[in-house]
Amino acid sequence: MSRIGRKPITLPDGVEVKKDGNTVTVKGPKGTLSKIFDPRIKVEIKDKVIKVSTETNSNDVKALFGLTRALINNMVIGVSKGFERKLVIEGVGYRAVMQGTDLQLNVGYSHTVLINKPEGINFVVEGAKAEIVKVQGIDKEAVGFYADKIRGIRPPEPYKGKGIRYDGEYIRRKAGKTGA
Repeated sequence: MSRIGRKPITLPDGVEVKKDGNTVTVKGPKGTLSKIFDPRIKVEIKDKVIKVSTETNSNDVKALFGLTRALINNMVIGVSKGFERKLVIEGVGYRAVMQGTDLQLNVGYSHTVLINKPEGINFVVEGAKAEIVKVQGIDKEAVGFYADKIRGIRPPEPYKGKGIRYDGEYIRRKAGKTGA
């Protein structure tokens, strides 16, 4: 059994959890999230504590056990605090600009790249040269997906380090032709 799956989830103030069949709905100050889980995993809600358990001990249920607990925990954190991924843009002339609610990137192409704002996700541009982009939202999966989508437009290259990278990400540098 998963050690993570056995940990109970305590609900912070202002967060409500409802279970309807296989669907778990979490409602908090930042919004509402809902997810359908496997029927072989039991979710019990008692006195602001959520416990996840299983009846069978097969390998596929064991794998879903810890995953279910982690997903519910991420839903609780998302509706109470929210999630954020920070991206750093490096390169001469590289910058991000908000165009209404959409994100416009100048990252060395002959054209600008426009990313439409998806539902439930916010983009924030910061920095003196507009080199920091924050992707914010209540769904951890969606925040990570759109942060990766932005990073994939111009991934950092290993010679000069130009491109879009996560804040705190280490880019291993190569020496180049004259480095030998």
